[in-house]
Formats: sequence, structure tokens, C-alpha cells
Amino acid sequence: MAKATDSQSREKPAVCPLDCADTCSLSVRATDDRIERVRGSRVNPVTRGKICAKVARALPCQVHGKQRLLQPLLRSGPKGSGEFAPVSWDRALDIVYQRCSQISRDYGSEAIVPFSYGGPMGLLSSGSMDKRFFHRLGASRVDSSPLCAGTVDAAFHALFGGAGGIDYAELEHSRLIVVWGNNITTCNLHLVTLIRDAQRRGATLVVIDPRRTRIAENADLHIPLLPGTDVVLGYAIAALLERDGGLDHGFIARHVEGAARYLAAAREFTPGRAAGLCGIEQEQLHEFARCWRTLAPAAISMGVAPERNRNGGSGIRSALSLLALTGNIGAPGAGVCEVSRYFPVQREALTRPDLLPRSVRELNILDVPRLALSPDADPPLRALFIYNHNPVAVHPQQALMLQALESEPMFVVGSDVSMTDSMRCADVVFPAASHLEYGDLYTAYGHRYLQRSRAAIAPQGEAVRNTELFRRLAYRFGFTEACFRDSDEELVAQAFHLDQQGASELADGAALDMTPWAAPAMLRGAGFSTPSGRIELYSEFLEKECGRGLPQFRPLPDERAFILVTPASEQRINSTFGAIPGQATDIRCEMHPDDAREHGVQAGDRVRLYNLQGAVELPVTTTAAVRKGTLYVPKGAWIGDSATGLTVNALIPGHKSDIGDGACYYDCSVDLQLIR
Repeated sequence: MAKATDSQSREKPAVCPLDCADTCSLSVRATDDRIERVRGSRVNPVTRGKICAKVARALPCQVHGKQRLLQPLLRSGPKGSGEFAPVSWDRALDIVYQRCSQISRDYGSEAIVPFSYGGPMGLLSSGSMDKRFFHRLGASRVDSSPLCAGTVDAAFHALFGGAGGIDYAELEHSRLIVVWGNNITTCNLHLVTLIRDAQRRGATLVVIDPRRTRIAENADLHIPLLPGTDVVLGYAIAALLERDGGLDHGFIARHVEGAARYLAAAREFTPGRAAGLCGIEQEQLHEFARCWRTLAPAAISMGVAPERNRNGGSGIRSALSLLALTGNIGAPGAGVCEVSRYFPVQREALTRPDLLPRSVRELNILDVPRLALSPDADPPLRALFIYNHNPVAVHPQQALMLQALESEPMFVVGSDVSMTDSMRCADVVFPAASHLEYGDLYTAYGHRYLQRSRAAIAPQGEAVRNTELFRRLAYRFGFTEACFRDSDEELVAQAFHLDQQGASELADGAALDMTPWAAPAMLRGAGFSTPSGRIELYSEFLEKECGRGLPQFRPLPDERAFILVTPASEQRINSTFGAIPGQATDIRCEMHPDDAREHGVQAGDRVRLYNLQGAVELPVTTTAAVRKGTLYVPKGAWIGDSATGLTVNALIPGHKSDIGDGACYYDCSVDLQLIR
């Protein structure tokens, strides 16, 4: 009887930690440490029990699938072959210690590079014991923000400084809601509910996206602009507002710096010129300007898509400048949706930068493969620790990344839940626990609720959570500082300064409303921490730093037939779930029917997309939702699904955005060939 009781199904609370704004609360049913079902829970008042189908379907497969890593592995074949032999934890740790110690003696500890990104977005798993280990080691530091949101952040701070925006819940007060480059039905699902509620109360929805996404189908106005021309659109609307009396001159006089210079630049983009550059109708420009002129309060939900081109920072600045020019900051429902101010994480308490033995270099994460192959890097890169990251599937210039990871001088250490394309390139692989196998603390970038998870099942095989991996590494490397013995419970306590009631609510597993701990929003107790103390439409700082005091438009590449855009898939989150059976069906090339006819292509045909960097072969879907001259291929595929041994990321160029040195995923031009 006792045995039957032990095998009963249990419902456990959990949190979805994947790279999505919603950070949904979950309910996980498990029997004998095996996940049977994942559903949404109502712990989080924003997500309210609804989760995306991809998480419900794919999480159990990821935890228990054929690609799951369950023990340490040592490479037994050529680099990149994916041939490994199991080893003990002690043996794997010894090898890492010995190789890294030799590299430190030969080249210095900065030749060792932590190569991580988002992974599970928990505060403990992605920014605590791991950072302490690499700080104490004296390894190079890596700025991962250029892969995503770094350009948005740089543009935001150039305009507003550190002052925060508004909570998404305030959209109930907005009369104009602009969703700019944010495919919220794919990666911000619960914002859709808030917007539809606002529309029922009379709000106007404008969606700016080159593709007619599902949220665009429900918009009052959809502007399908050409990728990379956001700066032109923002300037053109500003010029129309000036011409037609839509500026808030009182607000500008009180709070805005550089408006005259900005508007002078905007006048160069007449409706006719702007419509031609953006590839849209002039009437769409006039209608969008009318919305700004007649509807307030107005709010913008800004995605990361506009940053992903050579004009990325300028595009973000010109879009958000519309809020300042029309005085849509400060009132309920007015401003940019941005919730970071709700989460005052004690980063230094978690990461302990005081452990650094000296000042060390910081690398742009986009430069890692190039530096790994460069004979001029000083010191050279000789060891990469890949964790919370699948760089082969995520970075631009995929072929260069593979070359770097498979180069003979490079010692690659990996840790992951699954045998990803990147883990196949490693010399030593550690098995990572999935986020359902340990507890963590989760902020969000789509709402103001802090959530704590507990382990729903025990770690599978010999897998360990990230904090435990780096405790073991610290012990093997002989690091004796007391901070390396901190438990996960102690790390949780260090993450925030919560009062007793808040800590108690968090410990009980509730979603904790962080409003009492939030920093003030702009013009709600907080000013603008720019050099002038005002909103800076012209930035002297950026003028000195990169020669872009005003937003600038640089022409887009036109040397090939199509612009290729690689948005999020509705079946995976970035490259997560790439090894799940059936996931390859979402990786298709979408093209406009007119383009298909011109190239002799029919739905279901296979085409070859190529440029100087590589080629991929994909089946075609035709849809009028796609702009002419633009192709769409979802990101996140793994090489195993590719006929050419490369995925679409191999076609992405290596140049960087105008501000923040971000990745230009949407500056990719390709030619197309029908495969007969």
C-alpha cells in the first residue's frame, strides 16, 4: 500500500523561466520524478492560468527526451564530432582544473572566457555563483547584451537616463496603444489580453511590424514598414506633428532638450520621401500622425526587432521620442511599457565583483568567435565555458562560430540540459539540471511580480543546478572564500532587500507584487538622469561617443534580391526545444505570393537561400502577410534539421548596430534559388 502511495501523481508549483516577457506561473504534475503534464497556474495574477502551447507540449520532452544529458562526458572523437565517453564528476572537474591552470600559466587567466547568455532566466542560475567563480578566477568579462536588448537599453538611457517606464497594467488607461516591433502573440502572450480589454474600452491599437502578425490583424492601423526604417517613420511622424499642431510645446519647454535640432532633422523626411523609404502608403503616415495628435494618453510597447539592424539605436530613439514630443509621459497610461524599476536586484551581492584580483577586460559577446580565431588577441582566447547558452544556434555568422569552437587550441567546457549543437563542440560536458529540478527566483520583463520556484522533481541522472556546478568548480580550484559555500537559500536572501512580510509571502510561493520596492517612474518622483537632467532628443554624449547626437538613417543593403527576417517561432523559444520531435516543421521560408510567382516558386517547393556567408535549404509557404521583397524564416533551428549543415543564422552578417554594438539579425540580404 505504501508503494502505491509513493507513486501517486503530485501537482507542484513552478515558474516558466524561458526568455519571454510573461514569466508564467506553472502547475506541474509528476509521478516518481517524471513530468507528466505542464499547465498554467493562477499564482501569477497576470498570466492567470494560461500558458503557450509550446511550453505545455515541449517541457516534458526536454526533461525526459533522448537528447537529455545525464552524466559528465569527455570528448572521445574529433572536435565537433559529437563523440563522447562518460566520466565521473571528479574526473571531469580534474580535467577542467588542469587545463585551465595550464592556460592561466601560459597566457593569464583572461584567456579563459565565460560564454553565457539567457538560458533559464533565474537570478541564481544566471548571475550568482557562476559570476563569483569567474570573478575569483580573473577570467575575461563578457557583455552579453549586444545579442538582445542592449541597443534598446542604450537608446532608452540616451533619451531618459535611468528613470523607469510604466507597468503594462496601465494600458487600461491608454487611449492610444502602439505595439512597435513586438510580436506579442508569440512572445508576450498575456499582453494581448490587456490590449484587447483596452480596445473594448475604446482604445486605438496601432501595430508597426513588417509582417501582418496575429495582433496586427486585430489592429486599428497596421504599418508594414521595411525592416530598418523605423528611424524614418519616427522622424516623419514628428515632422507631421510639428506641421499640424500636434506637439505639446509646454511639456517640451519643461522637460525636453534638443527638440529644435531634432525637428530640423525630422523635416527632411517629408511624407512622400518617408513613405518611399519605408515602403508604405502616405495615408498610413497621416493616419498614424492623426492618432498621436488626437488620442491621449498614449503608450508604446517596444520590442527588440527594431534594434536588430544598422539603424537600430536611431530607430528606438525616434520611436520613443514621440512620447516626449506629445507630452505622453507621467499621466496614467502614458509612456513606454518597461518594468525593470520594479526589481531592484542586489547584483553585486550575488555576483561579488570584489573577488576580482584586478581589473580585467570586457568583451562584446559578438566578438568572441572572431577573437578566438585571431592571432592578434592579447591575451588569446584559449578556454570557453559555455553555459546558459547555445551560441551555435543563436549567434550571427554561424560558420565562424563553429570554426572557433572546433579550433584545436580552444578548450571548450559546456553545461546544458540537452546535447545541443554547441555541446557537440565541447571537450568536457557537464549535465545541467532543468529548471523543474531546482528552485530559483524570477523577475520579469512583462509585469511587476517576483516569483520563486521550487523543484518539481529531483535532478535526473547526475545533473546538477548551476549554483552547485560552480560550487564544485570553486572547490576543485581551491577557492576558499566563504561566499562559495553560500546555499541557494542564502543567495535568495541576498538578491533583494525585502521586509519581513515580503520575504514571508515569497517563501510561501506566491507571486509577490514588487510595487512597494519599485524605483519611481519618470515624472512620478523620478527625473531624467541624463547629463542635462532632461529628455535628450539630441545627445551630446552620443555625439562624442559615436557621432550620433541625433538619430541617423543609413541605407539598407540592396545587393541581393530579398531582406531576410528571422523572428521568434511559435513552436520554440529562441533555440530552446530544438531537439523536440516534430519541432522542425516550423522552420519554413515564408514569402509573398507575388515574389513566389516571379521566381517560379509554389507553396511546398524547396528553395535555397544564400549569400556570401552560407546557404540553407527550406520548404516554402506563401502568404500575403509577408511584405514583398522580404522573407521570413523563424529562428531557433538546430543543425540536425538542416540539409546544408548550417541554419539560417549562418546567413546573418557580423556588423553591428549604430548604438550599443548590437547584432544586426535583420540586416541580412539573400538570393533565392528554386531546388528542382
